[in-house]
Amino acid sequence: MALAQPGARGRLLSWPRLLLFGDSITEYSFQEDGWGTYLAERLVRKCDVLNRGISGYNTRWAKLILPRLIPESTSADSIAAVTIFFGANDSALKELNPKQHVPLEEYAANLKGMVHYLKSVGITADRIILITPPPLQESAWEKACLAKGDKLNRSNATTGQYAQACVQVARECSTDVLDLWTLMQKNQDFSSYLSDGLHLSAKGNSFLAAQLWSRLENKLSALPSLLPYWRDVDHTNPEASLL
Repeated sequence: MALAQPGARGRLLSWPRLLLFGDSITEYSFQEDGWGTYLAERLVRKCDVLNRGISGYNTRWAKLILPRLIPESTSADSIAAVTIFFGANDSALKELNPKQHVPLEEYAANLKGMVHYLKSVGITADRIILITPPPLQESAWEKACLAKGDKLNRSNATTGQYAQACVQVARECSTDVLDLWTLMQKNQDFSSYLSDGLHLSAKGNSFLAAQLWSRLENKLSALPSLLPYWRDVDHTNPEASLL
């Protein structure tokens, strides 16, 4: 029997998209117990969660990529929300890691430029969430650096300056912001949130997921479940329920 063609019977099925845009902390978010996996599980049949994390990248490179991920031709209604999560690489110390380092003022300008671009293609400020870099546990990250033959190339104080800049950009652009750097340090020993001093541990993933979901839940709660529950399908005439 021939399959029903989407144009002929019923509308093309299209899931809204939650775009996670960031560096390695986003790229790794789909690993087991990752924060991206947590979101995807809660949004099954409501929203596609797209992982667009790119390990090692900074905002200087990210601002060039964003228009290729969400081109001007994109229907703004198809984007449920966007997270922008950069800073862990931008805040690398210039003298020790010049390739990834981005000056503080440029970092803020790059974030602002990405937000302005999203607004220009119809994605409203209430659908944009900026996330600051997490705190850096210097002794653990130094071990990771030494194992690669490098010196400690980041500092928590410097990372904090970038986190503050991210918060300020969110304030100026009227977007939501998740200040991970501050929130994680409310617990004095934040090292348990990090696997190597920089990237998130299982506990850190869980913490970020809960914090982010508390912000996304209200934004996405109105999304309907796509396709009816199986018990509600008319088994004698499934076309009436599914097309």
